Parts: sequence; structure tokens; C-alpha cells
Amino acid sequence: MALHWKLVMDAGDPHRQAAFWAEALGYTVEDNSALIERLLGFGAIGEELLTEFEGRRAWRDLIAVRHPDDPFDAESGTGLGRRILFQRVPETKTVKNRLHLDVHSEAGQREAEVARLEKLGAAVIRRVKEPGGEWILMADPEGNEFCVH
Repeated sequence: MALHWKLVMDAGDPHRQAAFWAEALGYTVEDNSALIERLLGFGAIGEELLTEFEGRRAWRDLIAVRHPDDPFDAESGTGLGRRILFQRVPETKTVKNRLHLDVHSEAGQREAEVARLEKLGAAVIRRVKEPGGEWILMADPEGNEFCVH
């Protein structure tokens, strides 16, 4: 039986990271506000756990993005397919990632994709051309490496 999974990324500002990656990948930022309102109504959580993001209540320290074509739980807003969860951590990134995303541009559109990602807040680290292929190593707004192929 295959297991359900999500990629979890540590972040200093999870909402900024979610906004960047949602735009970068064409994903949807999850809306957990219905669940949050329900939990507030039961007295199960307090306002100290919350923030406002894109005009609605959101978890202060967690937020996820999901593929727009994948199913999601309407009651909680949680994606049931491809998703990335950003969780707040106190420490900053200090070393190279052990895991990274590869973003695949359309054929012949790598440079245009890199320019689009730079406008969203990413930065080019280096351009790689090896016998096995070409790609551009980039960093997201918090310095996490990813590749554009």
C-alpha cells in the first residue's frame, strides 16, 4: 500500500514562503480558516496560535500549499495530494539543503522561468552545464536551494 506524504520545509516566515512557492509552482495556498473558526468556537485554541494571511485567519506557525488539481478536505482545507507544509522554526538556514525541489520549465523556457522566479524573490546561485544536463541552481527567499531545468 502506498503511503500519503507531504514535504515539510522549515521556515523563518512560513507565510512568505507559502506565497512564494504557491506562485512559483502554480499551487494553491491552503485555507484552514473554517477549521480554525470551528476550533475557536469550541474553545480548543486561542488567538495566540493565529495570524491573518490573505484576509483570513491562518495558523501563525504553519501553512501549506497544494496542487490545485488534487483533492482536499473541505472541512479543514487540508490538501489530500501533493503539498508542501511550511513550519516556523527559530533558527535560520545555515548549510546546504539535503533535499531540494527541481522545477521543470517548458521546453525552451528556462530563462523566462528563471526571470519570473527572480521577480517573485528567488536568486540565481549558479548556472550548471555538465555532460548529464543543464540546470540553474536558485535560492528561494529564505535561501533554500532549488533547481530549474
